[in-house]
Amino acid sequence: MKKHFAIFLFTVLVTVLAVGPCVSPLFGQASGTVKGTCKDVQGNPIVDGVVVWSNLDNGQHYPLKTNKKGEYFSLGVAPGSYLVTLYKSADDQKANKELFHYNKFQVQLDENTLDFDLKKEQENTAKGQGLTPEQLKQMQEQQAKAQKETNTVKALNDKLNAAKTAADVGDFDTAIAALTEATQVDATRDLIWFKLGDYYRLSATKQTDSAEKQKRLDSAVESYQKAVDLKKAATNDKDPNAAKNLGAYYNNLAEAFAKAGKVDDAVKTYAQAAEIDPSSAGQYYFNTGAVLTNAGKVDAALAAFDKVIAADPTRAEAYYWKGVNLIGKATLQGDKMIAPAGTAEAFQKYLELQPSGTYADPAKQMLATIGAPVETGFGTKKKPPKK
Repeated sequence: MKKHFAIFLFTVLVTVLAVGPCVSPLFGQASGTVKGTCKDVQGNPIVDGVVVWSNLDNGQHYPLKTNKKGEYFSLGVAPGSYLVTLYKSADDQKANKELFHYNKFQVQLDENTLDFDLKKEQENTAKGQGLTPEQLKQMQEQQAKAQKETNTVKALNDKLNAAKTAADVGDFDTAIAALTEATQVDATRDLIWFKLGDYYRLSATKQTDSAEKQKRLDSAVESYQKAVDLKKAATNDKDPNAAKNLGAYYNNLAEAFAKAGKVDDAVKTYAQAAEIDPSSAGQYYFNTGAVLTNAGKVDAALAAFDKVIAADPTRAEAYYWKGVNLIGKATLQGDKMIAPAGTAEAFQKYLELQPSGTYADPAKQMLATIGAPVETGFGTKKKPPKK
């Protein structure tokens, strides 16, 4: 420091002499250095923190970043009174979320040291508030726990984001690996297990080897079941989305059962989803009907679609698939197909609700097969009888 200061004065004096003897020496333009070390309440260095030196006289700011040791340093800070504020990161600085500050710190020429020791400051604050050593210890433990939780959540979110990025381009193996690592960081997070179940289930459909496909579906079931168990244990009655989220967990678990050929388990699990989240029961009953239809269980499928219609009479697809299952119970009398009562009405109701929907043409073909007319509320009106 002494050597640098001497060189600076020499430069100034040469300039003054060159200008002329009437100019006063510019000592007011001299500056000092500031430095220090920043530690958090656990005594660890604050890495990539920001220490902002704000001159209270002229408003000039000097934002300084801390290194891996929590150290900061700067030359060329003008003498004066400063507000010195510590932030955990540049983002916290932008959000004005400070950790600590010192007001009216006097910067002198030459070297100025200001350390931030949050543990010591916390102890000083506790003493000023009359806290006992036991109370201080409890407060420090709570803060350490909160900091650990913050670090864990950040690590898990990083894994979730990495998994989603991979899954979005069809790389389910990388997504599975990322979330498996996340479960090793913290195995108590239901969302991690739920998304892991999703990626196992979605990846199973891409497998050409039947054994590998079954293995992944089994892993999906296991992951979803862990998610369900954790979610049930953590359910908060004050959370307005608790039932809907748990219902969604059961729904995906049921789908994994269905893809694994475990129809009874799928039906049971969809029923649990409907019971937990009645507001979405229509969707869960529809999924049940789809699984039962694929399994050839006609009567059970019909019962499921009737529940869908009871829950939501405007759901057109439920009428179509009810009609499809009723067609499955049709009999032949000679060359004529005799469908059970309600078959034509089911297809006609679909066409009334969705006259140009996905299943409009198949519905018309089904009606033609059983010799029934196409009647919809959107079609041509019947001609009045002749007088």
